[in-house]
Amino acid sequence: MKTLFADKSFAALIALCAAAVIVIALFGGTSLLTPYMVNAIGQLAAFAILAVSLDLIWGYLGILSLGHGLFFAIGGYVAAMHLLKHSYEVTGIVPDFMQFMGWKEFPLYWAGLSNFPYALLLALGVTAIVAFVFGYVSFRSKVGGVYFAIISQALVYVAMLLMFRNDTGFGGNNGMTGFSLVFGWPVGQAGTLIGMAVVSIVVLIAVLIGCRLLVTSRTGRMMVAARDDEVRLRSLGYGTLWLKLAIWCLSAVIAAIAGILYVPQVGIINPRVLSPELSLEIAVWVAVGGRGYLTGAVIGALAVNALKFWLSAAAPEVWPFILSGLVVLIVLVFPNGLLDLAGLKWKPRLLSSMGGAK
Repeated sequence: MKTLFADKSFAALIALCAAAVIVIALFGGTSLLTPYMVNAIGQLAAFAILAVSLDLIWGYLGILSLGHGLFFAIGGYVAAMHLLKHSYEVTGIVPDFMQFMGWKEFPLYWAGLSNFPYALLLALGVTAIVAFVFGYVSFRSKVGGVYFAIISQALVYVAMLLMFRNDTGFGGNNGMTGFSLVFGWPVGQAGTLIGMAVVSIVVLIAVLIGCRLLVTSRTGRMMVAARDDEVRLRSLGYGTLWLKLAIWCLSAVIAAIAGILYVPQVGIINPRVLSPELSLEIAVWVAVGGRGYLTGAVIGALAVNALKFWLSAAAPEVWPFILSGLVVLIVLVFPNGLLDLAGLKWKPRLLSSMGGAK
């Protein structure tokens, strides 16, 4: 426990998340914290989980994935399928995409999705299988660096093209929407929004603590060693294939969990969640916050998306230029992102933090 909270920035972030849960529970839905604000906080928490998933593989193993939107989308699509199937069984209202296709019955592979535990296991299982197959082929062939980033982006692009087809049974280019119930509670109701936001933050806390325990363990030290000099690590007799594959699959599953939490709160999912732009943005969040520090990933995701939420309403045409400027600024001036900008001198170095030393 002492090692877990030895990093002051990590301890402060956990305390802030816990405080956010209390504030939302007490004041959510009031004039102090409107339903819109509660919903925005819940979405930001889901994005923070997604950023942590990429930081785990990029910051600590040095493997840049530009296709993490695929795992996010798998979780999101399965969550949407569960919500539509559950809503149909309760209300009898046929989903819009079925009306558009003229279908009277759900496709066979929708069977059992009204049961949440099954839907959850399906989302995580499919994600783990896809990540394992892609990761094993890539790591076994020693594909890395920019080549791995390009291949991962190609994978998510192919998935986007597939999901744009209307005959796949996943909503086609219009996606899936019209969710009416979440665990029997009306979607959009203040209490439902509060519950989803609280759950998202609690999951974020659990993910952060779990990842912190991992990166401060012996496995974490091996991850950093593989990132800094994989050839030397292999020459010392340590295999890196299964280490990279295990962390890659774990990272993918965490990204899927973020998607599961995100879709009920935003109320829609369509193939654009698979666009290469989103996967690029995830990398920008981590870079802006400072990769190799779990707190940095969360800070970057919150800062960039809060700015995006505001600019999307105030000046949507300016956002792409702001995002591009952030990338250039981080690469040229602040290689450790906002952590450099803030000048946090008490921030532990990556390797020293592995043992909890200052």
